[in-house]
Amino acid sequence: MKTFRTLFLCLGLLAPAAHAQFLPATPAQQAQDAQAFEAIGPLLAGRLTDIQSLVVVLGGRVAYEFYRDGKPDTLRNVQSVEKSALSALYGIALAQGRIASLDQPVVELMPEWRDLNADPRAAAITLRHLLTFTAGFEVNDPRGITGRGMPPAQAWARPLAAPAGERFAYDNPVIGMLVAILEKATGMPGQDYARQQLAALEIADFAYDRGLNMRTLDMAKLGQLFLQDGMWDGKQLLPAAYAQASTTAQSKGGSPANLPYGQLWWSVSPAIFMASGYAGQLIWVHRPLQAVVAITSTVSNESQQRGHSVQLVRNALYAAIERRGKMEAR
Repeated sequence: MKTFRTLFLCLGLLAPAAHAQFLPATPAQQAQDAQAFEAIGPLLAGRLTDIQSLVVVLGGRVAYEFYRDGKPDTLRNVQSVEKSALSALYGIALAQGRIASLDQPVVELMPEWRDLNADPRAAAITLRHLLTFTAGFEVNDPRGITGRGMPPAQAWARPLAAPAGERFAYDNPVIGMLVAILEKATGMPGQDYARQQLAALEIADFAYDRGLNMRTLDMAKLGQLFLQDGMWDGKQLLPAAYAQASTTAQSKGGSPANLPYGQLWWSVSPAIFMASGYAGQLIWVHRPLQAVVAITSTVSNESQQRGHSVQLVRNALYAAIERRGKMEAR
């Protein structure tokens, strides 16, 4: 009969290794991390089997990792977590001056769209409205699962249901518009700009195949970047005010997460923000605890219904993070 240790190694429960741009852990920290998170492995092995990978970063160092396939470098489909990655690219473009202001009307940036929407309210829609999902387009999908891949010009031509800034709607076609605007502002394809700019985070390997695919560790880097108000390795990659606004409530939000919304990030509370993708893809960040959690799960309707990622974060993982913080305070 296999010991638990052998089983966890087979499942990919690896001791955290040194990772570029994250702080190294001392032997004493590694021992305390192992003690604090010792209950997580059996839970993942026995009950929360939809979860495929997990990275926990505490105080800027990797404290815990799990890969069910034993492959930390696997690119995993992160679903709508890609929206928060796009938020990072907009912050970088803003810092570089490629975008002058989030309050620019979209039709000034994309004059070719001006005549596509006859509603006079369209002229008032700004980049900020797109980033906060408050542009006012008519959306009949509270689950937020349709409209991906709609051509940007077609998305802009849709009817408006409200003046810009008045109401939130989780509007997938807005993402295509934001990508088109970014490509025009930077003068290059979005994926090329992403590879060029995210190299500072050592996120060089990702793919776009039916959505963004990236390493779980790189998901954690995105969370850490926003936790640090846009600072990385001593450099201010995003304007601090932009990073803060992105992760705090800009509207009351709504479906599908039923939470307040920032700028392509969900704001759970003043202390917590998150990126959330269908079926349990998650970046969860707790400011006071200086904790970043990245999770990927099986992409299926059943996984979405079971909600293993949310169960883990709300219960055993949060308790383990708190337990680890008390060890540090001794």
